[in-house]
Amino acid sequence: MEIWKAAVLGIVQGACEFLPVSSSGHLLLFERLLGADTGGADMFLGVMLHAGTLAAVVAAYLPKLLRLRLRQWLLLALATLPAGLAGVLLHDALDALFFGGRFLWLSFACTALLLLACEHRLRRGYPIRPLWAGRALFVGCAQALAVIPGLSRSGTTFAAGVFAGLSREEAADFSFLMSIPVIAGAIAAELLFSEGIAAGVSWQSLAVGTACAALCGFACLRRMQRLLREKGLRGFAVYLFILAGVLLAVQSFLR
Repeated sequence: MEIWKAAVLGIVQGACEFLPVSSSGHLLLFERLLGADTGGADMFLGVMLHAGTLAAVVAAYLPKLLRLRLRQWLLLALATLPAGLAGVLLHDALDALFFGGRFLWLSFACTALLLLACEHRLRRGYPIRPLWAGRALFVGCAQALAVIPGLSRSGTTFAAGVFAGLSREEAADFSFLMSIPVIAGAIAAELLFSEGIAAGVSWQSLAVGTACAALCGFACLRRMQRLLREKGLRGFAVYLFILAGVLLAVQSFLR
């Protein structure tokens, strides 16, 4: 893959992993536009783009990670289980269903509706409840839904945290911390079960794409931390509704 294409995909992955707009959906769109395939010939690049965003979230949350207690680690582990099971059991079926991005418009629209519902709850106010096993599992189940391309993992888990009664800050932090084991697990699975994954790879493109994903991911994560704690989600919802409408119109025109 050309270096500039790897850079574009790295920026897309880094930005959309932490903004509530779905990195998987946007990566699929840009792959089609650029003629790339991080699920096939360029799979190792796709793995390393995720490694870049993993490095970003670990760097951003390293002080908090070092202060986590055993109970908090157990809650993170519990919240990770549903996504792990969904990834193992549904990965191939979802890849087949969403191959080519046919239903991306619907997933983007669903994410937009979820963000608006979350925004409504935030504006109305709600009783704050502590994080415990049941609420962690609820947020984890929401994260499992985000294996569907176009459903934002960060948006879905933050909204689930808010609906579970977590404060804005705790919902945001838990959402981003949950991404660490999920991304790490996805990387490990691809490396373990994909034979010849690094064959013929362009190491220059790999380095550029990974660096772009890490740097852009870190910047967007910092920005998103402030947005989730201080501002609303309506702008992201409007963007996703527009994107969904454009995709649906294009698909209808091309039939």
